Amino acid sequence: MISTDSIDVGATTEPRVFGPLTTQMFVRYSGASGDLNPMHYDDVLARAAGNPSVFSQGMHQSALLATFATDWLGAENVRRFGVRFREQVWPGDVLTCAGEITASAPAAHGGTLVTVELTCTRQTGGIAISGSADFHLPARA
Repeated sequence: MISTDSIDVGATTEPRVFGPLTTQMFVRYSGASGDLNPMHYDDVLARAAGNPSVFSQGMHQSALLATFATDWLGAENVRRFGVRFREQVWPGDVLTCAGEITASAPAAHGGTLVTVELTCTRQTGGIAISGSADFHLPARA
């Protein structure tokens, strides 16, 4: 967890790697999320629709990026989280989640409000999703 004493614009944390992703992960996410679109688990149907294989749900990558961000700055501190889906993610992909603090200001009721820019990048260099989030970090006692 980051200390409010070390909040500086440009601060980062160690990126987190997820994968290689598997079809089984997509199936599990389908069941857990209720997203039962067969494009995520039926390879024959996905190929018949013109895809090279099944592909991951965008919200799956969003969940991985949120996990990275909240492990860094605390789930209890998140105030806003948003993403933009950019590239599909396929079985075998390895995703790297990274973030950087882009704004830091005193919060109205104490503590610090920070904004982070987030990316979830495929091993190809393509960005699967990008996002941003605001965290309210309480003042140290």
